[in-house]
Amino acid sequence: MAGEPGTPGPGAASGARIAPVVLKTLITVVVGTVAYVITNLIDQSQDELWKLAMSVVIGGSALIVQYMVDFEKRLGAVETGQHTQTQVLGHRFTQLSEAAGLLNELDQAGMSTADARRLIKSASQVGLQGPEIVKAFARAEIDSLASVVTDLTGMSAHWQRDNNEWLIRLTECARRTIDATSSSVDRPFWDTDPAGHYLDAQIEAMRVAEVIIRRLFMINAAEESDDEFMSRFMTLCQGQRDLGIKVRYMVLSPQRHTRAAARDIVIFDGALYLEFEPDRQQSNLQTRLDADARRVDGQVRRFNDLWEAAAEPNPRPEPSPRPPAW
Repeated sequence: MAGEPGTPGPGAASGARIAPVVLKTLITVVVGTVAYVITNLIDQSQDELWKLAMSVVIGGSALIVQYMVDFEKRLGAVETGQHTQTQVLGHRFTQLSEAAGLLNELDQAGMSTADARRLIKSASQVGLQGPEIVKAFARAEIDSLASVVTDLTGMSAHWQRDNNEWLIRLTECARRTIDATSSSVDRPFWDTDPAGHYLDAQIEAMRVAEVIIRRLFMINAAEESDDEFMSRFMTLCQGQRDLGIKVRYMVLSPQRHTRAAARDIVIFDGALYLEFEPDRQQSNLQTRLDADARRVDGQVRRFNDLWEAAAEPNPRPEPSPRPPAW
């Protein structure tokens, strides 16, 4: 290799590589020969044995010096490599210490460290094996999760459309109560597949955790005067009551039928709530999760006031058949 002690540099004319041992031997022979010639020139009276011994000693010393220089260079290279390796190991140790510290903080906060490890391990496997589209999707999902959890450090999070996944997952996490309002904006939801999954989650919450669920439907005066609508509405209410859900409804007057009244809110365990906020076209476009104690308490008081003023749904009696004409 060019630059190796005892080897020609890259500028050698022949380009042939001479083994270091051979080159050191040649240098030793040359030095010994020169020493022998010099001893002959300095003192021609001495015998040949002394002259030969001197040349051998000087040549051997030259060989030893070469090996000492070579050893010093190798030792310097080893020290440099060890220093670099120490820096790399120190950096990795710092990373491991930070990771261990984060896992310890998760454990102290009552969060699952097993799930965090599973996420990291799975993400690395996807990164090593998956095609680019899968990697991109995994990165997007991790980024979305990180954004939501980061937002929750401020006790709130937003989603720019309906988020039925949050609704169902929070229902599964509830342990005491679920209080929900359902406005006319929310009415078409009950005819969709996600509504079935939502009700299944509520049934499971009532069965396993004995969660108490109250649902307050909001209707307007025009809907109340529509017999066909009220028939379908009472069927909806009765169906949910049959599942074990406490149901009431309130007729909104024109004064109370505001945009705020049209917002559907679901309060979980009196500790946080989901708010589905419609736009001016009364379409649910944003989901907001809020766990701020002051705002949650306000929503709990508002729901309890509305619940006390609401009516129990009672099926309307069927019209009496007319007597046959004689």
